[in-house]
Amino acid sequence: MITEQTMTPKIKHILVALVENRPGVLNRVASLFRRRNFNMDSLTVGRTHRSHMSRMTIVVDGSKVDARRIAANLFKLINVIDVSVVSMEPHVSRDLALIKVRANDADSRNALTLICDNYPARIVDIGPEVAIIEIAAHEDLVESLIKELEPLGIVEMVRTGVVAMGRGVRILDSQYEPVIPVTAKNGNGNSTYQVYSV
Repeated sequence: MITEQTMTPKIKHILVALVENRPGVLNRVASLFRRRNFNMDSLTVGRTHRSHMSRMTIVVDGSKVDARRIAANLFKLINVIDVSVVSMEPHVSRDLALIKVRANDADSRNALTLICDNYPARIVDIGPEVAIIEIAAHEDLVESLIKELEPLGIVEMVRTGVVAMGRGVRILDSQYEPVIPVTAKNGNGNSTYQVYSV
């Protein structure tokens, strides 16, 4: 059985940013990386338990750029609430992949079953020609599984990118509430002006 501890870690940093759940935020972050010539290995964005807040998980090559420098630049952006370099503390990270491989005879199906038994992977769909494998594990385990499946013939693959969370009480959350512009009428009831409400 292959476990996460047996894999050799790569020099990668995982940054997590809490951002306002508004249009244009992703574009601002991507533009920052383009302007500063930073390269992203993966970028994952999803909602949090707070409807007005999203969470971005960004993986960068730690040998080419300082993660703290990226975090400082991200924190300066409008709509960014908080930033943390999660890879510099105990954390849990996962990458989800769906891999479609050829499985058109008994030998390939048996080989596929044996490979999946060695990983936290399972066959989620199988047909006369192909099968779909699902794995949700550390990024290195996903890479290792992909290499083992290549001889069988990978015909299609999709990966979500890395998501990460600090272990224990290392919590990245915010009580931040967005400021919402509200249109109000002045005393004569004709012209309007902007006021802000939390």
